[in-house]
Amino acid sequence: MTYIAKPRLHHPTLTTNKVGYTRRDYEGRISTLCAGCGHDSISAAIIQACWELDIEPHRVAKLSGIGCSSKTPDYFLGASHGFNTVHGRMPSALTGANLANRDLLYLGVSGDGDSASIGLGQFANAMRRGVRMCYIVENNGVYGLTKGQFSATADRGSKSKKGVINSDSPVDLVALALQLGATYVARSFSGDKEQLVPLIKGAMAHGGAAFIDVISPCVTFNNHGGSTKSYDYVRQHNDAVSRIDFITTRDEITTQYAAGEVVDVQQHDGSTLRLRKLHTDYDPTDRYAAMSYMQTHQARGEVVTGLLYIDSLATDLHTALNTSDKPLNTLEANVLCPGSKALDRINASLR
Repeated sequence: MTYIAKPRLHHPTLTTNKVGYTRRDYEGRISTLCAGCGHDSISAAIIQACWELDIEPHRVAKLSGIGCSSKTPDYFLGASHGFNTVHGRMPSALTGANLANRDLLYLGVSGDGDSASIGLGQFANAMRRGVRMCYIVENNGVYGLTKGQFSATADRGSKSKKGVINSDSPVDLVALALQLGATYVARSFSGDKEQLVPLIKGAMAHGGAAFIDVISPCVTFNNHGGSTKSYDYVRQHNDAVSRIDFITTRDEITTQYAAGEVVDVQQHDGSTLRLRKLHTDYDPTDRYAAMSYMQTHQARGEVVTGLLYIDSLATDLHTALNTSDKPLNTLEANVLCPGSKALDRINASLR
């Protein structure tokens, strides 16, 4: 594959953040995704969030699996650490990296196929173990790389581009994250940058497992009438489960709406997506109320967006395992391997 590199030169008057970087310093290669793909908007939101947080790019470790979504780390934070895992295994690779070096900020990018199908067990265990990470799922409800089959997050009754009706129940990753113990849970829409950027900033700064499900319409395979993850459907039902579609080469659809409002978003194909943004008086500290609120509005066909739940006193896997405050990858051999007597004591304690 041929890559088109961006110019290295920056205009001298570009604004810098507190650590001396311009927004351009957080970019990556030029995207090869379909024009209008919601995933590119998510990449732009990640770039903006990291720049506004004054994060030094080399302090971020970005990991992904397989799929259109998992290609996107190449399009942002080009100066950060990166690793592309096999299909569905991003959470375990990230967990190992996190345990070895707790000083880095971990950003996991996945898709609905990568996390809700082959990687569902990996997703579940990362959430319940409290691995400190910002886990973003770019959710479009289809397998874009294999020509638009339904993914595990596709709503029952939704229609494919070829007219096939989905008869399977959907996997709701937000509901699972809430049940499994994630301490920061949010849902957003790729076309709503005003909401998405602050959510990513909050997730990057969170002290535990942070999960964001982003409805990111696939403009090529899942942005037609009958799809529940199209631009129009989400904008018309902004208070239900997320779905995404691929769009043909057209201008990206964006929207702006206030807290508590429902907005209908017209799709290129004439269908409509309905979105509901959380009310300003919504309490995001009640896990069970969040689950009930989300399910209530989902039954109405609305996609709830915003920060659904947060535990401000969250702890992570390092706390649970009582690991060293010093990153494990910096410890000397005599500390990592204290000798046979120490091992005998550990074995004796397990008898």
